[in-house]
Amino acid sequence: MSDAIKHECGLAVVRLRKPLEYYAEKYGTPLWGFFRLFLLMEKQHNRGQDGAGVGAVKLDMEAGQPYVFRARSVKSNSLDRIFRSLMRDYDRQVKSGNIHPEFVETVKKNFEFGAELLLGHLRYGTSGGYSQKVCHPYFRKSNWPMRNLLLAGNFNMTNTNELNERLVSRGQHPIFGTDTQTILEELGYHLDEEHNRLYRHFRDDEGLGGLENSDKISRALDPARVLRDSSQDWDGGYSIGGLIGNGDLFVVRDPWGIRPLYALVNDEVIAYASERAPLMTVFQKTAEEVREVEPGTVEVVKFDGQHSVERIREPKKLSPCSFERIYFSRGNDIEIYDERKKLGSALVPKILEAIDNDLDKTVFSYIPNTSEVAYYGMMQGLRRHRRAEVKAAIMERMRAGTLTEDCLDELITSNWPRSEKVANKDIKLRTFISQEKGRSEMVSHVYDISYGSVNVGDTLVCLDDSIVRGTTLKRSIIKILARLKPSRIFIASTAPQIRYPDCYGIDMSELGNFIAFQAMVELLRENGKSDLLEEVYHACVKQRDSRPEDMKNHVKTLYDCFSDDQISKKISELVTPVVPEWDGEVRIVFQTIASLHESLPNNQGDWYFTGNYPTPGGYRALNRAYINFFEKRTGRSY
Repeated sequence: MSDAIKHECGLAVVRLRKPLEYYAEKYGTPLWGFFRLFLLMEKQHNRGQDGAGVGAVKLDMEAGQPYVFRARSVKSNSLDRIFRSLMRDYDRQVKSGNIHPEFVETVKKNFEFGAELLLGHLRYGTSGGYSQKVCHPYFRKSNWPMRNLLLAGNFNMTNTNELNERLVSRGQHPIFGTDTQTILEELGYHLDEEHNRLYRHFRDDEGLGGLENSDKISRALDPARVLRDSSQDWDGGYSIGGLIGNGDLFVVRDPWGIRPLYALVNDEVIAYASERAPLMTVFQKTAEEVREVEPGTVEVVKFDGQHSVERIREPKKLSPCSFERIYFSRGNDIEIYDERKKLGSALVPKILEAIDNDLDKTVFSYIPNTSEVAYYGMMQGLRRHRRAEVKAAIMERMRAGTLTEDCLDELITSNWPRSEKVANKDIKLRTFISQEKGRSEMVSHVYDISYGSVNVGDTLVCLDDSIVRGTTLKRSIIKILARLKPSRIFIASTAPQIRYPDCYGIDMSELGNFIAFQAMVELLRENGKSDLLEEVYHACVKQRDSRPEDMKNHVKTLYDCFSDDQISKKISELVTPVVPEWDGEVRIVFQTIASLHESLPNNQGDWYFTGNYPTPGGYRALNRAYINFFEKRTGRSY
């Protein structure tokens, strides 16, 4: 993705189903689960670089002994920092004699993360800033084990204000900041209610007290009921994991399936992650052994290791985020790898039309590196196309009796797709460039080009994952590619035009930043239709106080004034920079919605392309985003 955007947090959960002694004997270390957690997080490091956090709950600890732990960091290389810090503490405990690794009970007692329940989170900040206090997991403390709660997730709620108002109406005093805090308090409220109900029942109806009552509460506590009561009005995309102080664990996924979540369940371990491939790699399992958590369900692991799945929300129209497959999730999952190749191949007809089928005078490449898999698919599609052309020509000449060896040589060797790696990314330099001042000039040096890979007069086609703002294209990428002196530079995007804000986890909520929106506005002005911008503004203001489910997408009427090709042409003009000594053509080629859906049959969430939001809150976020644009306000719209 040439325009970096913040996105998609990562979740990791590990629940050991055997005593720590089992793992020490079988795998040589009582920290087997702890290491699995960090491996799961490392394999998902692409999902969050603004911070990391881990939490743990130990089972069967004596009264007075700590049993819930947390460590977080928002410094650079936060995951590595946490791991090294915890391992330094472990080594100190060994040197001091508090821990004897051969005696597992000393590990469990004296090392905070010598635990059976482990929770990890990688954060991309979309709200609440970047301080450690907003880093997951969040911790709600209590003297009662069943009221302690560690919470982490990959989610954004569109109706946080309403959820906070409900907390206030109960007499609570929530700290307004992030939707995570809101969800923590909502869950905490219902967890308290369930605990109090059970406490009174066992005390008053069965005459139990003390530890006997506490044990009964722990066994009877139903996390699924707590989640069902808490989540009925949640509007957004979410995959959430929680650890309760008594040793219960839960994960829950939104009923639209917007945010991904995968599960591995066997006799040794129960684990969850935001992506399937990390579970396969870390636990050495096949794809068939890792399943997707069903949308609208909660999975519970009780403190005794019993696992259950329960539906807590009515099924909705499934809308898994297509950006997960286009860009966010790592491409080493075989399904994602195959889908990205299909996305590249699906662009072939539009690319051939753009270059007038002149493969002899075209060089194909990709930029940035995350486009590589789709690039392979594009090249395969081009080669299939050319093979079909050659076969048809050979068959025609055979029928006419004019096929000769020279003719055959010409057919086979001419007009064959040419591919080159025209740019190489300097990762260290990219990391070095962190300040906005002077950044534009420095970014132009992030890529080294392969001089001589393009001939004078050639068309250069470069594949990109998606184009959001277009600023990086204009300020650096196209200028870099222009050094090769092609006659034309075509950027082919595996994603369609991004026209609408997201409100379910991706940090792209300001309409005015989208190059597709800018192009549409420019076309309205050029065609004397600027009044429509104000008409839509008044329509949005009029429905501002309506219920989200009654809102309409008025912004779509603006896009409907023009064809996709017209908007693409205007985008091409807007991203074309002034390059001294180069006056070539720049053109942007976008994926179609139909091709997107065909390539991603199981991930049909496309609201940022189509404006068809899966939840009512999405339309309210769009409404606010347009009002903010028209009133020249900045900031998130949800």
